[in-house]
Amino acid sequence: MALIEVRDLNVHLGESHVLQGVSFEVPEGGVTALLGRNGVGKTTTLRALMGLVPRRGTVTLAGADLTREPTHMIVRRGVGYVPEDRDVFAGLTVDENLRLAERNGSPRYELVYELFPELKTRGGQRAGTLSGGQQQMVGIARALLNENSVLLVDEPTKGLAPLLVTEVAAALERAAELSTVLLVEQNLAVVARVAQQVVVLDGGRVVHAGGAKELLGDPERVRALLGVHGGQVRSDR
Repeated sequence: MALIEVRDLNVHLGESHVLQGVSFEVPEGGVTALLGRNGVGKTTTLRALMGLVPRRGTVTLAGADLTREPTHMIVRRGVGYVPEDRDVFAGLTVDENLRLAERNGSPRYELVYELFPELKTRGGQRAGTLSGGQQQMVGIARALLNENSVLLVDEPTKGLAPLLVTEVAAALERAAELSTVLLVEQNLAVVARVAQQVVVLDGGRVVHAGGAKELLGDPERVRALLGVHGGQVRSDR
């Protein structure tokens, strides 16, 4: 069953027609990876689903039309968003960043600290003084703190050291046990580890959708769609 359905999604940013009739489905449960070369509209797609950019078309979540809903109402429907640039409140502590993300009376601090124990020890530290990897932990933790049915996660391993990439991948696997995840990710080893489905964008359009194993197991197809050598794909397990 499709939890998210996107139909004929169009986004114009200035004079650029960034998304040109994008249509795809995200099944309930697990991880669907949104792939493509740089600049093809992956981040814009997530921002459009969150209502952060003007959009035309139809976006539904569990049958409810979100197309005309403002961002805060989409969040209240249980959609969490981890942006590419992390967007931590640099002048606030880690604890304060997390408290600001609380949306109901039952924040899941036990889960957050299970996945990222370092955040508990650094609770009193200002987020702006954290490393990029630690800030990414804060960004993911804020989304996991609430019982979201959907997580939109944009480039969570970008610029991270290999050890942190493995830690973030493990967190995504755990998150996918609790929520449906739509993931933008360039690291194909991470995609191979966590994703069941893939959607590939090119030129603002969907050019492929299907099983992750089927695509990543075909080096020629990977090269044609993503411009990278299929031999880069390997599991961290």
